[in-house]
Amino acid sequence: MQDLLLGIDIGTTAVKAALFTRDGALQAVGSHDHPIYYVRPGWVEQNPNDWWTATCAAIRAALAQIPDGADRVAGLAVSAQAPTLIALDAAGKPLRPALIWMDRRAEAEATDMAARFDVYALTGNRADAFYVAPKLRWLHLHEPEIARQTRYFVQITGYINYRLTGTFTLDAAHAGLLQLRTPSGAWIAALCDFCGVTPEQFPPILPGHALQGDTTPSAAAETGLRTGTPVMVGTVDGAAAALEAGVAEIGIAAEMTGTSTVLLMPNADNARESAFIAMPHAIPNVDLLLGAMVASGASLKWFKEQFTSADSFDALTDAAAQIDVGADGVIFLPYMMGERAPLWHTNARGVLFGLSLATTSAAVVRAILEGTAFALRHNVEVAAGAGVRVDEIRSVGGGARSALWSQIKADVLGIPIAIPAASVGAPFGDALLAGMGVGWYPDIRTTARALVRIERRCAPDAARHARYDAIYPLFRDLYVHLRHDFDRAAEIMASFR
Repeated sequence: MQDLLLGIDIGTTAVKAALFTRDGALQAVGSHDHPIYYVRPGWVEQNPNDWWTATCAAIRAALAQIPDGADRVAGLAVSAQAPTLIALDAAGKPLRPALIWMDRRAEAEATDMAARFDVYALTGNRADAFYVAPKLRWLHLHEPEIARQTRYFVQITGYINYRLTGTFTLDAAHAGLLQLRTPSGAWIAALCDFCGVTPEQFPPILPGHALQGDTTPSAAAETGLRTGTPVMVGTVDGAAAALEAGVAEIGIAAEMTGTSTVLLMPNADNARESAFIAMPHAIPNVDLLLGAMVASGASLKWFKEQFTSADSFDALTDAAAQIDVGADGVIFLPYMMGERAPLWHTNARGVLFGLSLATTSAAVVRAILEGTAFALRHNVEVAAGAGVRVDEIRSVGGGARSALWSQIKADVLGIPIAIPAASVGAPFGDALLAGMGVGWYPDIRTTARALVRIERRCAPDAARHARYDAIYPLFRDLYVHLRHDFDRAAEIMASFR
């Protein structure tokens, strides 16, 4: 009896696979970590084969929890961190490690691109090393032999789906992050020429809920799925997370929080703001504006691993809950790997301000939670300035499990933070796409509203919000005062190499 949907998300540090019933009830979750390679400062790579190995392990772990699980899967969809540069040869083999979204080696190429073209006017997004186009230019200039051998440039979903089905596609959301096409979907010949690519090197672009193909016998043997399981085209993790949170209406935003944090806001009025990433939603004919922050959960993980012996994040946050608003005077700037929205400053770095000999590790943890919430508030304020309303934020992903962090965000922003029931992140949105693809959900907006259940809401506390209102301007000023020093420090360190 095929009564389950499988959603798979390829995150920055792990793959998660989850099985759901037709009415959206979570049945099983499997996950498997994969490595990140920090080649040198600003250079961040991953091995596509590591993603495939982790995907197979995560799927098997989920299926093992359900009797006859493989036979009951009606369809699946995959989402992934994005954007990514993956170069494949004619046989579908990776020619080099992938350059993931965190990789900043194409800074000079992005600057050159901005000098030659009005990139924002052409594509709807600012020129930045985050996007695929500058990375392609870097590959063209620095590894021309790899560029010459490349038959397809794909995204992570494209690679995993190729391993599942033997066919290539590219979904509309990922295509929007290439920075080679207009917002209406036309290829921009001048930018393609600049990057040394042609449109023919990219797979056909299809909606995320479209059927890409069926699992092959070899893929079934590796994953534990049955041969012939329908595989949809899939989408970007942020778009899938927005679906999980039921983000289909103006005023309701999603916060996908894990290693990084992405604020996802429906953009029905075609608002423009260069501080944000513009991207198609997984819902047809809906666009999103994304306030993408680099290192929220990653900052907490860094502190836990480097400076504590805590065996869990709960232990850290339990201690931080005993510290009052303001973290005993410590303020954290969460720019540990530079920052994207709304600063777009590669050289920005993390700062702990206000340390004293009385500062405890619990106060620092509280400061990290508050600092990332201040950064989220900064994005919401920029959105309001562009005419994008945010009345409620629905938090999904690993960070949503922390009741303290969610309450701090509500108190800092002064708006409710809602936590969907059984929040597992993007895999739920992937399952909705899979259900749409197999014909279970003809109207995805109605389905998302019906299936998304809010488990709890964190309402802002007026007194705490007032105290955060007093601290927030100092948080903002600290970056302004240090902005040029970040650049000077980067120049000094570069001179030492």
